[in-house]
Parts: sequence; C-alpha cells; structure tokens
Amino acid sequence: MTLNEILTFLNSFLKKLNSSNVKNKHATFHGIWSAYHDLVGKYLFPWDQEYLRRMPSRRHDGSIFLSVVSFRDEMCVETLKDAFHKATSPDNLFIGLVQQNCEEEKCRRGKDVGPDPDCYNLFCSSSTGKKFCNNGQIRLLRMKEAESLGPYMARYFASKLWMGEQWYMQIDSHMSFLQNWDALSIQMLEKAPSNKPVISHLPPPNTVNLEEKSEVAAPRLCGAIFATSDIEGQIVRLEGTYNYDRVKLDTPRFAPFVAAGYLIAHSDMLRDVPFDPFLPYLFLGEEILLSARLWTSGYDIFSPTISLVGHRYERNQQPKFWEAIHMAFTNGVHNPLQMLVLNRIKQQLGYPESARGMVKPKTLLTAVQQYSMGHIRSLEDYLKIVGLNMSLKEVTYTAWCETGMPPPGFEKHNHLYVN
Repeated sequence: MTLNEILTFLNSFLKKLNSSNVKNKHATFHGIWSAYHDLVGKYLFPWDQEYLRRMPSRRHDGSIFLSVVSFRDEMCVETLKDAFHKATSPDNLFIGLVQQNCEEEKCRRGKDVGPDPDCYNLFCSSSTGKKFCNNGQIRLLRMKEAESLGPYMARYFASKLWMGEQWYMQIDSHMSFLQNWDALSIQMLEKAPSNKPVISHLPPPNTVNLEEKSEVAAPRLCGAIFATSDIEGQIVRLEGTYNYDRVKLDTPRFAPFVAAGYLIAHSDMLRDVPFDPFLPYLFLGEEILLSARLWTSGYDIFSPTISLVGHRYERNQQPKFWEAIHMAFTNGVHNPLQMLVLNRIKQQLGYPESARGMVKPKTLLTAVQQYSMGHIRSLEDYLKIVGLNMSLKEVTYTAWCETGMPPPGFEKHNHLYVN
C-alpha cells in the first residue's frame, strides 16, 4: 500500500470522524463509544485488515522509522531538529509525524492565544529540516484538536506511515537526544540476546546532560502497581524506574515492561503486534497491554544500556487531550468514557471483572482477537514472570529485574550479565 493511498484514506476517515463528533456533541459516554465503534467498524477496521495484508516488506538497510505524535506541543519542532542533528546517519531516518493542533484564531493555552505552532512547517522551513523534508523523510498526518482520540490512537495513525524501515522507534514529541543515538540504538538491538528485541525504559528528564549520563548505566523500569484511583479502573501502571546497576554492560539487560513514550524495536512488531483501532480516548493501559502482547508474540523486552533520550515531564501548563474531548462533546465525559474502553484492555489481560461474559456493551470486544495476545508464549507465563495477579490485584516482587538477571526460563543467558 502506497503512502498516498494511506494518507488519502486516513484523511477521509478523519473527516467522517469530525462529522460524527459534531452530530454526537451532546451524547452520553455510551453514545460516544457507540458512534465511534460503528464508524471504525464500517471504515477503519476493514481498511486496517487490508493494510495489514499489504504492508511493505521490512528492509535491511539500517533505516529507522521514528513515530512522533504531537498534541499541541511547542517542543515538537526542537524534537525533530535534535533527532536529525544528533543522528549518525540522518539520511537513514524517517519520521511519521501525527500533528494534532488547534488551528483556530483563538486557542486555549492557559489563556486565549492564536493558532498552535505548526511543527511540520517550522521544521521544513528551517536550515536543519529543509533537506530532509524535500527528501520525503517526514511523513505528516494532520489532525484537528477536536479529532484527537488520545495518544494510543495517535500512535496507531503514526504506525501506518511506516514504509518498510528496518527498525521502529516511538517517542513523545518533547524529547532530547544523545549524540549518535541512532547508531547506538541499533548496536543495542543487535547485542540483545534475542531475534526480536524491544528496548525501552522511562527516560531521564530532558534537563539532564545525556553525554555525562552515558558514562553510567541507564535507569531501568522494573516496577508496576495496580492503580487505586476511582477513575483508573485498577489498571496496571508502570513505576519503579531506578539506577540499579553499578556496572555498565554492553549487553542490554532483560526488562518486564515497555514504556509507550520511548521504545525501539525490530519493525516486524508492527506486523505481529498491530495497533488496535478500537482503543480510543485512552491515557491509561496501553503500556501493560503492549508489554503483554509483545512478550506473548515472541518479543523480548530489554532496558537500554545507556540513556539515549531525555523526556520533558513537567508540562503542567500545556493543553491536554482530554480537554479536547470535553470541548468536542461535553465537560466531564472523558473519565467515564475511558473507564468504559479500558474494559477492552482488561479483558485481554485477564481481569476477572472484565471477563468476556461480563463486558457490556459487547461492542467493546469487537475484533478483539485480531489485536490481542500472541500465540508464541502464554499470557499466564508472562504475568507470572512479571509478578502480576489480576484476580487479587497484587504485585509480587520477582527480583530478577532489580538484580539485572534474566527472568525465569532465560537462564541460558545468565553468563552475559556477570558483573
């Protein structure tokens, strides 16, 4: 499927979505889900199945596809500049940018201001970006603020801009990069003891000096908790990133989870673990679901040996996508809407309260098998290895991640991690 075909369809779908949102402006959260489900079932899902049959072949040329999703983010253009400026091989870097902006004369940003900065135009008109844009290395999907479906669906759309690059990387749009981050990423992937590696962690803040940090081992993400807030549905949240290692190794250490804001992987993951078009309006749940789907599909998760990117965590005054949901529909509708859609994730992860027979409406499970666990390894084994009990909502300390050793069943790799 060509890029032109993909963009033509996605832009057509977004127009239909916008019309549906206007029509359902005062709908209840059940009505919003029903309208979205029916629209996706009629247009996006059938197209997605065709896309998956016609995906390009994976190249073996060292190329990296960088998925960047931006929601009204003034740092987006600096993120793109830094990615290319710090790359060893910028001509081998291709970006799929999903730009969600307010383009009105009056936009909310603490107070009424003008249209959001246009990340794509600013980058492509800059001395850094002009060459790469002219070479077709930036693939753009524009979305209006009112069309925002949350970060997961933005990543869904960005993934469709992949054109066969060897490696797939996804980040947020407010990141900084270490010099030679691309070559170092590929080195880590090739040194990981796996045919299908995924490297991920929670990056340090973008205010740190990444050059200095490269002298020590990267912090690793080992912990998870069951959320306790009433609006989070006891979904698993990732916590517990820490500098566990006194010794920096060349071989990436195994990890239990991926973080959605930074991961890099063998790009076959887009074919084997495709993004699910039936997961709109979410800010929670994507990381534990993706971790489980990757592992059960035969992918092994690792921490980076050093920190390659920094992340801007303090964004208190920046617009949030759930505010756009409230503008598109009615104030306060996002939380119950998210709680409803979370049942699709919880059913896949084995939460007893979201078992197939208990989930209502049944449309929440439409085509769930096409976007669920893999068939290489079992979900039960994954949950045991990472210490999660979905019935009791308990987390068991497993020690292997914190001590930097492979998980149970992977002891043949122990010799790689002798400090």
